[in-house]
Amino acid sequence: MLLRFRVANHRSIRDEHELSLIGTEFNEGTARETPLTTKGRPVAMLPVLGVFGANASGKSNLLSAFRFMKEAVRSSFADWAKAPGVVPRESFKLDPACRDETTLFEVDLLLGRDPVRYTYGFELSDERVEAEWLHAYPHGKRNVWFDREAARADDGGDEFVFKGTGFRGRRDDLVALTRPNALFLSVGATLNDPQLSAVHRWFADNLWLVTPGADIAARTKWTQQLLTEPKRSGDYQDRIIQLLSVADLGLTGIDIDPDGGRIGLRHRAPGGDEVTMDFYTEESLGTHAWFAFLGPLLTVLDTGAALLVDELDSSLHPTLAAEVVRLFQDPDSNPRGAQLIFTTHDATLLGNAVLDRPLDRDQVWIAAKRRSGETEIYALTDAKPRKEENLELGYLRGRYGGIPRITAGEIKRELSSQEAKETA
Repeated sequence: MLLRFRVANHRSIRDEHELSLIGTEFNEGTARETPLTTKGRPVAMLPVLGVFGANASGKSNLLSAFRFMKEAVRSSFADWAKAPGVVPRESFKLDPACRDETTLFEVDLLLGRDPVRYTYGFELSDERVEAEWLHAYPHGKRNVWFDREAARADDGGDEFVFKGTGFRGRRDDLVALTRPNALFLSVGATLNDPQLSAVHRWFADNLWLVTPGADIAARTKWTQQLLTEPKRSGDYQDRIIQLLSVADLGLTGIDIDPDGGRIGLRHRAPGGDEVTMDFYTEESLGTHAWFAFLGPLLTVLDTGAALLVDELDSSLHPTLAAEVVRLFQDPDSNPRGAQLIFTTHDATLLGNAVLDRPLDRDQVWIAAKRRSGETEIYALTDAKPRKEENLELGYLRGRYGGIPRITAGEIKRELSSQEAKETA
């Protein structure tokens, strides 16, 4: 379960920004209690968080930071070894000084059957891992599993600090096998350390990124595999048919060719008969988009993982997008505590008139681009919105930021002015 994410100096995100999935006093009932407490009060987790903002505001770069952290944890030991002394980070390019500054990633997690909070993070330069840390908080008290700092001399090894008995692994062996451009967590998991593998497993099984258009073929195959898995295909067929029908597609069933894997969707004709249409050649782009979304959606709900969706409104109609949000909000449809983090332009998800606002106030974050080109990320609750406030109207009017700095008719005037200059 993800509680918090921190990032700095990644793509358009220059300064340090923190995304929090901890419920606040602005929550209206969607947050879920956790075993954690702070100052004697229970800590609640948000199952959904939406990031709103204009084009090129940096929303996608925020999800890119999640993905980079996941891939670094999964592959730094094996893949980064192919280019010794190189770390494939992407620092903020509009200021050359950022090339000499580290890139930061950090998460707070809640893991285990008797959940314990963990903080794991690292800092990278172009050549190496400059710092790395993993702290556990059993019974609310910090236990330093390890703190790592880069060597200050070429002939010296990195400095590792292990405090107490929290981390019981083969410390010396793991340190000796950790290259400057590899994460200690990756090394430990590769060598099957049980404690480090548990944290590593969270990255391997979470943070599934859905990108509209770019990965639709892979996600279509994902959904198809759920339909054809021998042990679970019956259950998934029923659920997928139900979800496709909810999208008002007139669907009554699915036919799957066991040999070629071709999919046919059965529809009820006006006369009452059923007609089968080939999924690949006869169904609409909207049907393809929704079908491709169902594989990741159902997998994440079934495993309690975290799903990242870039531009949710590009994949789904606003009504369907609102229903996806409600699936994650509802404990009955999301009993394992799966989480959804999405970016969007769609202000209707903030309104009550059409969609009966599916998001609580503390589930809304804003991404805005400063004039310097930096991305700023902040919570809507910074503006202290009232419970009865029309968030959609306030957002569109610029009260919370995150919308294009443009006046009505400005684009038309600019184009007309340019055309006039060219014909003069």
